[in-house]
Amino acid sequence: MDEFPRTTVGGVSISRMIVGTNWFFGWSHTSVAKDNFIKSIQTREKIADILTTFLEHGVNAVMGMPLPMLVDAVHDAEDRVGSKMHMIFTPHFNILPGGPPEQEPDSVFDHCREQGGTFCFPHQCVTDRLLDKMFQRIRDIDKYTTMIRERGMIPGLSTHAPESVVYADRTGADIETYIQMYNAAGFLMSVEADWAMRVIRHAAKPVMTIKPLAAGRLLPPVGLAFVWNTIRDCDMVTVGVSTPDEAREDIDLSLDFIYRRIPENQLQKTRSKKSLA
Repeated sequence: MDEFPRTTVGGVSISRMIVGTNWFFGWSHTSVAKDNFIKSIQTREKIADILTTFLEHGVNAVMGMPLPMLVDAVHDAEDRVGSKMHMIFTPHFNILPGGPPEQEPDSVFDHCREQGGTFCFPHQCVTDRLLDKMFQRIRDIDKYTTMIRERGMIPGLSTHAPESVVYADRTGADIETYIQMYNAAGFLMSVEADWAMRVIRHAAKPVMTIKPLAAGRLLPPVGLAFVWNTIRDCDMVTVGVSTPDEAREDIDLSLDFIYRRIPENQLQKTRSKKSLA
């Protein structure tokens, strides 16, 4: 079995595949009904089973909010496999006075540290509100990255806007990586795929791409083939799954595309395809 390739972010060795968490907590980008379905089936034990599968294949990073069920499931998987999974937290917090006290940046970053975060990136709902296109900068970002560094975590940017990557590089912002939307369907992307491709290729730091399957709108062989073949060797792909079988499937497909092999994965069968077998 191939060990999953790694890259280095802020001095930390992590797998080039990252576990996404939308399919753990009910953010389907499809419908309220689908959100509720996801939440109805996922438990700490089921999430730990999925994370165990990833860890067993050398995928040692997970991205999401610092929620108890995720943190507990990560620890369960670590105990089973005997290796560490790096947690990439993407919290939101107050950026204007008058918000809930528990959402003050100090409190939120303290919580991320206490939950064992290796990385801490202000979520897109924070970062993209700080994006200043007139003056081409990200307001106050160094204030927040300093607070993250003071707590022993590695800062980055969670953003849906490709401008955030460009402005962070131009202004020398203290970040080690960027989360960037990237998929062949253009789903949730603010510019065309070729523009996003160019931004990622010229980024000064490694890029963590997200939504490679466009929240289920692309078949895994289609979505994964596109992203793995159009990013750099230092960049990463974040994939969300619902079951250990899906995890194994995406891992195997990804390794085939990384190593330029034509996949021989098992195909789903229907009566209409019987004559093709």
